[in-house]
Amino acid sequence: MTNDHPHLDHPRPTPPQPSPRSSSEPPTLTKSPFDSDTFTSATFVTVGRTRYLALAVVWLLTRAGMLLLLSRDDLGIGGVGREVGLYQYWYGKFAEGTFPPGDVTWQYPPGAGLVIMSPGVLPWLTYFQAFVALTLLADAVVTAALARADSDRLTHGALVWVCGLPLLLHLPLARYDVQSTALAVLALLALGARSTRAHQLGGALAGIGAMVKVWPALALIGTPRGRTTREAWTAAAVTALVLLATLALFFSDALGFLRQQGSRGIQIESLWGTALALSGAGGVWPGRVEFRYGAFEYVGPYVSSLGHLALLLTVIAFGWLLLWRLRARRWTPATPLDAALAAVLLFTVTSRVISPQYMIWLLGLAAVCLTSRRTVMGPVALLLLPAAALSSLAYPVLYDEVVAGTPTGLAVMALRNALLLTAALLAARRLWTSTVTPVEE
Repeated sequence: MTNDHPHLDHPRPTPPQPSPRSSSEPPTLTKSPFDSDTFTSATFVTVGRTRYLALAVVWLLTRAGMLLLLSRDDLGIGGVGREVGLYQYWYGKFAEGTFPPGDVTWQYPPGAGLVIMSPGVLPWLTYFQAFVALTLLADAVVTAALARADSDRLTHGALVWVCGLPLLLHLPLARYDVQSTALAVLALLALGARSTRAHQLGGALAGIGAMVKVWPALALIGTPRGRTTREAWTAAAVTALVLLATLALFFSDALGFLRQQGSRGIQIESLWGTALALSGAGGVWPGRVEFRYGAFEYVGPYVSSLGHLALLLTVIAFGWLLLWRLRARRWTPATPLDAALAAVLLFTVTSRVISPQYMIWLLGLAAVCLTSRRTVMGPVALLLLPAAALSSLAYPVLYDEVVAGTPTGLAVMALRNALLLTAALLAARRLWTSTVTPVEE
């Protein structure tokens, strides 16, 4: 038989086969076009740009919706934006060279004054407009940092932040918690690098955050023992002390917030408040709700004792975190992130106060956890999403019913706080088992 194609008589060389995946490589998490033999660098750039473009579109649409809600500010009890008016009042006090003297609503560390004064850098806008613009800028910085940290995946962390924050409706735009969350998120991402300068930067950001709203100091609770901890903790302490000294030098009454903070009672949205509300509904506890220190709190018998119990449990939670640091034997790149989320959850559920904006912190920390493949906080992050939605339902949508203690208000608060308590206990358990519990052979 004659061959019409003589060049086919010689067999073609067999192309080299890809080496089998080593057992140490992580398994493929999802079916991705990156696995295709025909996938080229041009396709990589196209897919990457498309993913970031989609994230940007979602961010723009959701933030436009939040701005619309804020401009109307009539959802539920309304008046969410009134807090910015209080910030503007404090801004006037800072202009006089003092922290708000004798103001029971000023309960923040002195570094918060920097955020309150920051709208002054945009003098062509009103204070309200400038504050919201800077809050959106901080939000965008968090989104970009999370997307960059998550660049090898499908931006799970960035999506949790971008889609989770609107669950709180327009409240994040009228509170300065987005700014404090940005400091904590950027600190944690910096700590994930290997260089001394990055560790010092992460520590400095956490130190500034501690001076702005205390809790970002917990971003350092999970730093690996040794050089990283020394570098980060030293930078945090030096930065915080320098900032405190500078503010105390230029403004009077810098530590006045301690008086107001120490006098706080049991806020109605805390876990302790829910316990009192359920007891009151059952006729067991005869207390009442009263507006004190800028929030609705419960007053009546046993409230003071319950407040002391809350403080004791907060101390116990801190002791547990220190024990965890001493006992932990396994550190992964995700451990500092997971520890920060677990720590803030524990301090949140044991606190006498849970304001709705606390959910901003938890969403930010959950998002930064999900930028790592090694995180164990995935189920915890899922619990926080419905908790955030219920928080906005409690305030501002149904806040009248929460204050009045109606069955609907009680049900919303009980369910939200049950989710937070479950998330805190689950986070603590998963942190412990992933780092302390011996691995079975």
